[in-house]
Amino acid sequence: MKKLNFALTLSALFILAGCGASKDYTPPAGATGEQIFSTACTECHKPLSANVAMILSEKVANKDAVIKKFQSGSMRMPAFKNIQGEAADRLAEYVLTNSEVK
Repeated sequence: MKKLNFALTLSALFILAGCGASKDYTPPAGATGEQIFSTACTECHKPLSANVAMILSEKVANKDAVIKKFQSGSMRMPAFKNIQGEAADRLAEYVLTNSEVK
């Protein structure tokens, strides 16, 4: 039983470390917000339907908060520091336009 608990704890740590790490993804020039989301985000954020990419809380349902979130990451989300400038704006607009706020 102790070996199983140790293995589960170790697995969880590897998963959390991978999710909280920084990603080196850099969007190609001219990529749309949808293309960036599809490449960088759908590994963890599966669209809920054809029209709903994510469900956002009210506190992050604005452009600055969305950009800060994907550039900084969090414990469970990697940071995408290379999504900057116009690409960051396009991704944030896509997320805001195609998400529900709760």
